[in-house]
Amino acid sequence: MAPRKPRALPAGLTEEALDQLVAGVRTHAEADDVFRQLKRAITERMLRAELTEHLGYPEGGARPADATNARNGTTPKTVLTDSGALPLAIPRDRAGSFTPQLVPKGVRRLPGFDQKVLSLYARGLTVRELQAHLEECYAVPVSADVITAVTDEVQPAVQAWQQRPLEAVYVAVAFDALRVKIRDEGLVQHKAVYLALGTTASGAKDVLGFWIAQTEGAAFWQRVMTELQGRGVRDILIALIDGLTGFPAAITAVFPETVIHQCVVHLVRQSLTHVSWKDRRAVAAELRAIYQAPSEAAARATLAAFATSPLGQRHPQIATLWHRHWERIAPALAYPLPVRRLLYSTNAIESLHRTLRKSLKIRGHFPTDEAASKLLYLALQHALVRLGPPKEWRVAMQHITLLFGARVPMSE
Repeated sequence: MAPRKPRALPAGLTEEALDQLVAGVRTHAEADDVFRQLKRAITERMLRAELTEHLGYPEGGARPADATNARNGTTPKTVLTDSGALPLAIPRDRAGSFTPQLVPKGVRRLPGFDQKVLSLYARGLTVRELQAHLEECYAVPVSADVITAVTDEVQPAVQAWQQRPLEAVYVAVAFDALRVKIRDEGLVQHKAVYLALGTTASGAKDVLGFWIAQTEGAAFWQRVMTELQGRGVRDILIALIDGLTGFPAAITAVFPETVIHQCVVHLVRQSLTHVSWKDRRAVAAELRAIYQAPSEAAARATLAAFATSPLGQRHPQIATLWHRHWERIAPALAYPLPVRRLLYSTNAIESLHRTLRKSLKIRGHFPTDEAASKLLYLALQHALVRLGPPKEWRVAMQHITLLFGARVPMSE
């Protein structure tokens, strides 16, 4: 039997010192208390080392004759960390010129605490819920003002993120909107949050921004396109939309060469609203045969066959709807089916919406647009970590390069 490898200990920590630390510890609560004491001792030791460097002579040593400054005791201070409240003795000097770097003056929260607050805020907790949770965890009062101060510090980051420069060319951008309850003029209103999810030539996804407005409309989408252009977007090869009337014109007014794809999933949902529950499964299967047909000609023939079938005769408005949107459906039918799945629906942005709705549902409604923006920004940063290029993207790019030629940017 091979000998066990010795445990890796932090530099300067011996087995004997570790035994002394855990002597008499029997429960998790006692272990946590040891960790807090150790963290406090290490932090205070580092603060004293900072003061030593500032004064120029060691603690307990003789003060040089030419030294005009000296140690002057300590000041008690409690800071909030990611592991709870930490009471400290901050060393001070007689001249008052010592400025600690580890725990700066005026700072009552260390970075780990702020990150924990923002993480919980991104999950939809209100200020009062955060206050109750933190007081339960830390066993010390945490004022609502402290929590508000932490979340308010995000607002400049939100504004900078909303105004950041973008890529010059995006292979595909999905546009969609979700509803958020926001108080406005004393009433809680359902406002539209517009999102744009872009995909680069490498398959990387990025939310280009979000915009809050009273309603979803083509006129506002045109303002969004103009803003994207102002932030550096020169071309969008493919735009995925949900069928809003006037939306294609809003896109082509700013990006005239963009090919617009109608989201088939939205079209199917709209079609099924006219169908009874008894016929829904059969109609969905017929519609699936249309958008999964091997070519545009085959898809047209399948749609025509459906229109003359008993199901199509019972629901004539479905064929009319598909004929009306056919100009936006046809471009995706030029791709093979595995590639087509990436470019005929807004599933990626709807998946992002599902993540956002979890936080929005917990929160209920927001007092202002700014409060909603902070949560949306934090929730998006968390959600984008999990968004990666689909496995079929490399194959898709081969077909996209053939169709769009020199407009396709070189992937990194």
